[in-house]
Amino acid sequence: MNSRVITWYIGMSLLLVSALMAVSCAIAFFTPGDDSRVPLLYSTVITALAGSFPLIFVRRSSYRLNFKEGNCIVVLAWCFACLFGMIPFLMYGKEFTFINALFESVSGFTTTGASILNDIEALPKGLLFWRISTAWTGGVGIVTLFSMTFIPRFNKRILAGAEISNVAMQPLKGERNVLFANKMLVTYITLTIATIASLRLSGMEWFDAVTNAMSACSTCGFCVRNDSIAYYDNPAAECVLIVAMLAAGIHFGIIFLTFVKGSHKNVFKSEVTKVFLLLVGCAIAAITVDLLVRGGYSSFWGALRAASFQVASISTTTGFATKDTTLWPPMSMAVLLVCSLICGCSGSTAGGIKIDRVLLAYKAVRGKVIKATSQRVVLPVRMDGVTRSDEQVCEAFGYIFCYLIIVALGGFINIACGLDFTTGVSASVACIGNVGPGFGDVGSMSNYAGIPVLVRLSSMVEMIVGRLEIFPVLYLLRSFRG
Repeated sequence: MNSRVITWYIGMSLLLVSALMAVSCAIAFFTPGDDSRVPLLYSTVITALAGSFPLIFVRRSSYRLNFKEGNCIVVLAWCFACLFGMIPFLMYGKEFTFINALFESVSGFTTTGASILNDIEALPKGLLFWRISTAWTGGVGIVTLFSMTFIPRFNKRILAGAEISNVAMQPLKGERNVLFANKMLVTYITLTIATIASLRLSGMEWFDAVTNAMSACSTCGFCVRNDSIAYYDNPAAECVLIVAMLAAGIHFGIIFLTFVKGSHKNVFKSEVTKVFLLLVGCAIAAITVDLLVRGGYSSFWGALRAASFQVASISTTTGFATKDTTLWPPMSMAVLLVCSLICGCSGSTAGGIKIDRVLLAYKAVRGKVIKATSQRVVLPVRMDGVTRSDEQVCEAFGYIFCYLIIVALGGFINIACGLDFTTGVSASVACIGNVGPGFGDVGSMSNYAGIPVLVRLSSMVEMIVGRLEIFPVLYLLRSFRG
């Protein structure tokens, strides 16, 4: 691998990070009494210098990246973004020790939404906006954003292919990675703007509307209020956020084709989208009934409101909260745990295993059983009208296997470090799935401030591995082995 060229591209990604820091810095300077001005200004300069250095001394020319180099750029760009993204937090100080600052940065860029902050509202607006900016950048993808700039088209294809998983490309078979990345970015920006406008109309102040929209569309769940969305007690805003979160959990390419091109490939005909929304509906119904029967809710509409928001939040890995779900009945918690494992569709900003892989695995198992009991029946694995190859089926099973192994390993580390079983396992599920809140001590109205340092470190690894969808990290480790 050409380390000089790899360094050049990582420098480009850091310049993007510094540009976002500059926006946050500008907000701080225009906000009276904002004491994050200096930390953000210094952080912007440090990150810009670090990003500019390889651009000055490394000649990129027309070098063509190969797969290994593209994959290495993607993984390292995410890691360096997280490292430099923590500088504003670290320089601000107070609750932000080195580990806490890094945790908040990793959680933001990976759109996990787990936090170590006990008093979010104490942060100045500039730093709050930077915190949300990390999430919004990570939602669409760091490399997807910077690769749309001054990068040759043949290398955009390699980088987009490394960051966008194969399962995400399947619904748009025949589309090139670059075109899909462009569609994803356009859809992402449009959805964010529409959500901002809708939240403002619902009665939110501008700053809250902008930050909550950015957080919802990135499926992160960072909020500028200590009590998350429960602070507003606004049914209209909750409805807007439910729609935004569910939209962000659907394949962005499919949304683009539906509303821009009017293609026959649309959300109303997509099998994966239908299954996703059906499962969300079933989860809402099950929890609503459980809350009425065992949860102490006397009002049907109150139970439906709470269940709808929390299911939409967890099933899209957003992590916003209107209720403390750790107080809910065991069945409701179990349903939410399943939601946080499967999560949204591929090609969205949601994390988790993805409904595409689960549906593909189900159809493969079903076909295997039918073929074994009816020897003459040949049942190919088809999804959204497309026959899937054995390689794609094996990749889905392989991903699910690796995912569950990491969940188990993370849960074991958490419990070994002193967490109780519920907290340890749910924290592992929440971090690898980029969900954020779990149960127990890391519930929807709690945070990760009180967990041991080793757990915070292992959780950060899970967040990055989960956001990159495991295989790019494994490819990079294999590349280093030669």
